[in-house]
Amino acid sequence: MADRRVTHSRKNRDGDITAIGTPGQYWSPRAKADAISDIELRIHTYYVQWPEKRTEIRVVNGATGKYLRTDRDNTTRNNLDDLPDL
Repeated sequence: MADRRVTHSRKNRDGDITAIGTPGQYWSPRAKADAISDIELRIHTYYVQWPEKRTEIRVVNGATGKYLRTDRDNTTRNNLDDLPDL
């Protein structure tokens, strides 16, 4: 199992996360579906290192299916949106 640091995200026109990654890493970009599978099967973990703390990326079941999320603070917004584009 690898512990993968994520620094960037790819978003579609609606702002939904479609991939995560870190430029220059052999595994990057990692498609959303593949990252979800990695997390659920405990093959790899993914995290974002914010200035104030490390936060794990987790899988959430939403109204339109599974998606990736990290909670940087006490807000309900998806903080992966705050990452630079991949």
